[in-house]
Amino acid sequence: MFKHDKNLLEMVRVERPNPQYAVMLQEQLGGPNGELKAALQYISQSFRIKDPEVKDLFLDIAAEELSHMEMVATAVNLLNGHDIDAQGTQPAGNIEANVLTGLAPYLTNGSGVPFCATYVNVTGDLPADILSNIAAEQQAKVVYEYLHRQISDKHVRQMIDFLLNREEAHNTLFRQAFQKIQDSGSNRDWGVDQDARLYFDLSTPGANSFNLNQPQHPSFQSPNMPQ
Repeated sequence: MFKHDKNLLEMVRVERPNPQYAVMLQEQLGGPNGELKAALQYISQSFRIKDPEVKDLFLDIAAEELSHMEMVATAVNLLNGHDIDAQGTQPAGNIEANVLTGLAPYLTNGSGVPFCATYVNVTGDLPADILSNIAAEQQAKVVYEYLHRQISDKHVRQMIDFLLNREEAHNTLFRQAFQKIQDSGSNRDWGVDQDARLYFDLSTPGANSFNLNQPQHPSFQSPNMPQ
């Protein structure tokens, strides 16, 4: 069960309408690294989780991702302004918002491509799913960092700063969960065979080849090196 709180997780404001930037920010609504993807991915993965603590973590983060989606949609709405004007979105061109949705935020990426369920990764294997989630949080951070560089609006930047910090928090929580389940699922088979510790140096000759003698990588051995 989910309940909606009418208060946003964090206040969202803009200095002035900016339809061009609204198009860019929409990437985090319906894009492959956006908030809807994250929420649906974590909820979908949670259905098979038996560990109650980890299951709650997935659902708590998923619920927060929905609140992030609400913040992004609010910002897109404010940036689109009040008047339908397809010419105002050129050359970026979110034409659909002007001719289909009446400026309502739409579940597409920044190029107008609709959200796709194939963005959501679910394997039923907890280690694999957590690693996918760590990657998802990292990729979302990258998108927000790109967005942050391309706007001078102090209020929008403040919102992105908040979202970046929350993505970092989620990343840390998933990493902690991964440590908790080290001996479960696909992790149980890691390193049981000698081949799992081999490093094939296929870039030689060259000065940039990976040095297998470095002390920070003691567990990896070359098949051509003496043990």
